[in-house]
Amino acid sequence: MKCTPVVLRSNLKLARSLWGAISAAGVLRLKELTGQYGLSIAAGDLQYFGGSWYVTHAGLLRISECRGCSGIRTVVDKRLSDPASGRWVFKATVYKNAGSKGFVGYGDADTSNVSPLVRGAEMRVAETRAVNRALRKAYGIGLCSVEELGWSPRPSGVNQSSHDAPPANGNNSYHKGHPRLRDRLCLLIRQYRLDAGLVKAYAADYCGTPTLRDATREQIEAFINHLTERASNDRGALLCHLNSYPRQAAK
Repeated sequence: MKCTPVVLRSNLKLARSLWGAISAAGVLRLKELTGQYGLSIAAGDLQYFGGSWYVTHAGLLRISECRGCSGIRTVVDKRLSDPASGRWVFKATVYKNAGSKGFVGYGDADTSNVSPLVRGAEMRVAETRAVNRALRKAYGIGLCSVEELGWSPRPSGVNQSSHDAPPANGNNSYHKGHPRLRDRLCLLIRQYRLDAGLVKAYAADYCGTPTLRDATREQIEAFINHLTERASNDRGALLCHLNSYPRQAAK
């Protein structure tokens, strides 16, 4: 992966724009990550909070693709999983090349160790965590991934009032009966830096309703799980899809 001064300057500028002041140690670490792995903040490869950097699922996939990863295999560990209680354990194996014996990683998820942002999608969280751990082992990445955290991070520089505020650019009355869904959607929009208005337009389209306020709780929850999966797997494709909606439709 090639790192150019342009990429580094872009990362530093965007990091300060998104998260405010970054410690000297944080800036140095960002330079190392940019130089060693070519990770891009604009592409959603990195997150910064609590004075530390975290790689994202998208960033790990970018590293594996650029380094010629030949495949990733995931399986449910049925012995340790308990679908009835929402507990899932996955085993992931990353093959760096055709002759590789594979690098193994395990991931688990249940209601006690996932953020409210992805509540109800424990199976997919467990699989993502397993893949992330296998990728980090395969490519020697000693940087924890965002998806492995069992809590909902608050990015540096975001104050309490803005963190708790509902999405902008529209009437939010559809949230009134579902505060937890509102919070999950707000966090998702913030985490992946999505346009709130376009997300609402996409949500209404996904739910098959004139506006998001007309959707049922089950439809909204299904959309949030769907959006979480798309954002973590391919944020670029998601942004292209969101930009296909007219801006006025999001108001």
